[in-house]
Amino acid sequence: MASGKSSPRQKMINLMYLIFIAMLALNMSKEVLAAFGLLNERVEASNTKTSENNTAFLEGLETKASEDETKYAALYEDAQKIKVLSEEYDNYIANLKKSLVEGVEDPTDYEVMDKSDYLDQKFFQGDKLSAEGVEFMRRIKDYRTSVAAILGDKYPEVTSAMEQRFQTGDADGKVTRRDGVKVDWLNYHVEGFPLIASLTKLSVLQSDIKATEEDALKAMLQGELTEQISLANFSTLLETEKSAFYSGDKFNGSIVLGKTDKSAKPVRAELSLDGRKLTEGKDFELQNGGVKMLIGAGNPGDHEITGNLYYMQDGNEKEVPVKNSFSTISKPNAAVISADKMNVVYRGVSNPMTISIPGIPDNKVSASASGLTKRKGSNYVMNPGTGRAVTITASGTLPDGQRISTKSEFRIKDIPRPTGAIRGETGSVRMPRRNLEISTVSAVLEDFDFDLNLKVKGFKFKVPGQPTVDVKGNKLDSRAKGVLKRAKRGDAVQIFDVQAEITNNRSYKLKKVAPVVVEITQ
Repeated sequence: MASGKSSPRQKMINLMYLIFIAMLALNMSKEVLAAFGLLNERVEASNTKTSENNTAFLEGLETKASEDETKYAALYEDAQKIKVLSEEYDNYIANLKKSLVEGVEDPTDYEVMDKSDYLDQKFFQGDKLSAEGVEFMRRIKDYRTSVAAILGDKYPEVTSAMEQRFQTGDADGKVTRRDGVKVDWLNYHVEGFPLIASLTKLSVLQSDIKATEEDALKAMLQGELTEQISLANFSTLLETEKSAFYSGDKFNGSIVLGKTDKSAKPVRAELSLDGRKLTEGKDFELQNGGVKMLIGAGNPGDHEITGNLYYMQDGNEKEVPVKNSFSTISKPNAAVISADKMNVVYRGVSNPMTISIPGIPDNKVSASASGLTKRKGSNYVMNPGTGRAVTITASGTLPDGQRISTKSEFRIKDIPRPTGAIRGETGSVRMPRRNLEISTVSAVLEDFDFDLNLKVKGFKFKVPGQPTVDVKGNKLDSRAKGVLKRAKRGDAVQIFDVQAEITNNRSYKLKKVAPVVVEITQ
């Protein structure tokens, strides 16, 4: 194709063929582009998590520096310097990534990110680096040099890992390709790569920045967060074998520090029980991790332990305030069962009940009866069926192994007779004719402890001297209004045979609803 003399037309064909071959070579698989995109997402997610961890490490070192300035102030200052350098370099990379995808309509459509012209034009000018390319290389070298200067020789492993991450070729800034040809480091890593591959490489560079920062902070804080080692954030906890004690029992428990090394032993303690000063050796003794209490449980009721524990930290005595309480209850011999509303249960109603045994956790108490259902803790619901009484049996085992079982009988009553109402008023009501025309007929349960929603389906309407009208619904219809027009002042209009039902229990048959009488005033 290139030998001998060729006509201009043949030269053109040969050139087009070369261009076509080059285009095929550059047409990277769409699946590979998508893979780069997914990898970039994973790297960016990891970067976010590492940033959060680094912030926590720096805050921990700051707290430690405030507690012991002599030991930690210089370390915190170095950590801040590394933090500033890392943020500045990371922001530079982030802005560069942002400019990379400015011309992409959908930044998540990785299969269209196959061009390499953006960074090629930005970093290279002919065979040399452009001003932007020189700036890119300067940023890498300056970050590597500055962080190494801060770390010095105190953290050789961190320094070695950092220099490996940000190495830029040999002494001349060259990298040897597989074919043995030496090229500039930036050409080797950037030139000719698809946009999504370059974007992923920049995300990896950000990951190296955050990893370097993390390694430095961990080394300075010796791998421990302040929350695990600082007494300033500690609170006291009362550890006991059980949450309550019977009168006459010996209290068995310890006051300990939350988030503490159990080998931390207080040097002394000043404690009081309900205002009474406690004596070391008699009422309590010091032990690793806190104080072991030797007191009795006392009389039934709530008791409070107050005072201070004293610990040695960095050569100084530190005090930790104590304020804990425990309860002592009388030893029960029977279960306590009570209805939340009254001493009876009603048929057709979900009767809320509380069933518990003092001294026994609710999850270890069992109760049984026909229609009884457990909701949560000591809360139950009783839906009685037929009959006039129901027996509830409650059982449980005390901590000392004693078994308690108690039975209690409840009377079952029907829902009382509802009363008809007009405009919410019952019995004998006085109102003008026009008010009655628009009023609502309802049914109410007077002096009933349960709030039931009753719905009126129909009723009978009687005007003196006029035929009775059957009405559907809860308001006068046209026929009822027609006979109402014939009512005279002083007439007693009757609303009776009211048909009502419980909206959430239509199967229950209510007793006959009492009528309501309306005297027409005008």
